[in-house]
Amino acid sequence: MDRIKPRTLSGFMELLPQRQVQFDRMVEILRKTYALYGFTPLDTPAIEASEVLLAKGGGETEKQIYRFTKGDTDLSLRFDLTVPLAKYVALHSGELTFPFRRFQIGKVYRGERAQRGRFREFYQADIDVIGDGSLDIVNEAEIPSIIYQTFTALGLKRFQIRLNNRKVLNGLFALLGLEAQSADVMRTIDKLEKIGPEKVKELLVNDFAVPAETAGQLLELLSTDQPMEALAALKGKNELFDRGVEELSTVVQYLSAFGVPEDHYKVDLTIARGLDYYTGTVYETAMLDHPEIGSICSGGRYDNLAEYYTNKQLPGVGISIGLTRLFFVLEDQKYLNDDLLTAPADVLVLPMTEDLSPAITLATRFRAAGLRTQLYTERKKFKQKIGYADKLGIPYVVFLGEDEIQAGLAAVKDLSTGEQLTQSVDEAIARIRSGLAARNAGAPIRDRD
Repeated sequence: MDRIKPRTLSGFMELLPQRQVQFDRMVEILRKTYALYGFTPLDTPAIEASEVLLAKGGGETEKQIYRFTKGDTDLSLRFDLTVPLAKYVALHSGELTFPFRRFQIGKVYRGERAQRGRFREFYQADIDVIGDGSLDIVNEAEIPSIIYQTFTALGLKRFQIRLNNRKVLNGLFALLGLEAQSADVMRTIDKLEKIGPEKVKELLVNDFAVPAETAGQLLELLSTDQPMEALAALKGKNELFDRGVEELSTVVQYLSAFGVPEDHYKVDLTIARGLDYYTGTVYETAMLDHPEIGSICSGGRYDNLAEYYTNKQLPGVGISIGLTRLFFVLEDQKYLNDDLLTAPADVLVLPMTEDLSPAITLATRFRAAGLRTQLYTERKKFKQKIGYADKLGIPYVVFLGEDEIQAGLAAVKDLSTGEQLTQSVDEAIARIRSGLAARNAGAPIRDRD
């Protein structure tokens, strides 16, 4: 029989056990943080009818989507979590309570060219607040608080949330006579951080017929160190611009009350977000020590989430974290906290007698006390048994021989210190719990101060 060489497809992340535990720990923190703000979990199908996923269609989406047929049915794998949310809300709008606040953490699929840090299968972690007909601006102010709380809980310290408003940009384009090219100008200035102002100006002038003087004015305003003052000086000249400035001012006004420190956010007029459906506040979040990574969390306000599925007006605001990419970056840059326990068990019980009943009973009692416990019954040498625990990083080994059974005690060894004590079961449980608490103190990410 010919052997098939085992391999993982390019662009698909497959983690070894220790890293998987670290990844899952981050996911659990996200779940807990989102729940703190009253978001409900949602899980939509990974496969949808192609006509549903491609309602908007065209562009890069159609090129990248994984699409196939099963019988006569045209199916596709979801490429993000927003389109399935739109379908879900349109389908169940009569059964949901609005504002509808949901979070979803799940895999999405994009058939793009795989490269370092860019995946074809990856987890996204999204939150969205959907309104029925309207949605108060305060929801847009709350989003930075959730971003701040999330990354702080994960252990990141040096990050910054950057805010802007699409109405400000569109109104500014109108003031500068750039309405006809607004979509192209928007997409171009969104590249400012990647290619720099000179290249952006060159593209605006040469590719989109923006007068050089106008392009210079635009870039000068976008790069100002006092954005709110610069915007205030232009008020009263365009209604859309004025609404955008008012919304941006409101968001900034509430950030302190929402607990976001001033050094963790800034108004950045260069933030445009390339997607056309953003209509109000937009967000990008960057690691200050690694700006080359780009945004690790982004999103914004949109006026009509489900316009391709229903006539109901469903405005919303949301953000997305590319969790797989973020995890890859954190691992690559040595940010993961490897001191936290990643073992599959807290305790390994080693029976030292032929009759396994006392060891099974002890393991059952440990589990009832909330200790993750493995019972090792393989016929191996003593050194190999200890080596098993050591390789997995299991912190405690419990030996149970005739003497311990007769006395109702257990011999507990801390593999990190080598200390071994013979204790009552209750004392052993207390000791192990105390040691675990110390070992698990800290966040999954160890950031620089």
